Amino acid sequence: MPRYKLIIEYDGTPFCGWQRQIEQPSVQQELETAIAAFSGETVNTQAAGRTDTGVHALGQVVHFDLNREWDPFRIREAINHHLRRHPVSILLAEAVPDTFEARFSALARHYEYRILNRRAPAALERHHVWHVPVPLDAEKMHAAAQLILGTHDFTTFRAAACQSRSPLKSLDHFSVRRELDHIVITARARSFLHHQVRSMVGSLKLVGQRKWTPQDFRAALDAAQRSRCGALAPPDGLYLTHVIY
Repeated sequence: MPRYKLIIEYDGTPFCGWQRQIEQPSVQQELETAIAAFSGETVNTQAAGRTDTGVHALGQVVHFDLNREWDPFRIREAINHHLRRHPVSILLAEAVPDTFEARFSALARHYEYRILNRRAPAALERHHVWHVPVPLDAEKMHAAAQLILGTHDFTTFRAAACQSRSPLKSLDHFSVRRELDHIVITARARSFLHHQVRSMVGSLKLVGQRKWTPQDFRAALDAAQRSRCGALAPPDGLYLTHVIY
């Protein structure tokens, strides 16, 4: 049974997230409907990351199986044709071995979080950044981010409903930089806990406002208590940028 890999870009604003939900629009449902429309087959797609409501993707990776072989170029063009009413685009389609799995074969996932840090609200980027009107110190935020690299118990930055069996994760990269009115936060790990990136960003905001020191940020991690986390950052500014295999 041929297996295919897709790289997908989408605006998460109108969706309940990647995963199919009853009576709610999801990226997975629209993608599977588009695949069925051209192939005549009902498929079950699997993604590298189950992005939440309102979270975007620049390089989501998905795999699925079909009963017959198709030219990958035709797959990409056909799916994009059937998705034209939705803010979802297939950037690449390719045939892969049946041992490839979008989720379990991944070696690293890269996320980016964008904060619009100016007094005036967003017009063109509404729903695609977190607007923070008070000044933030990006250098202090970056210094704090460096204090939690490595393998730790990330319970503080884990959603209460997280289904991961262990709070232990290895954070390989976590950086903060300013680009004019934007603060860009990037994170890389093999896998993340539910709400981990948004939780870390919400707490970094307190460092940027100088309500916390970088050491306070590290102390919150070490406490391994969800109550020590800052407010959860909204989904608008979060992007799954790419996945490494």
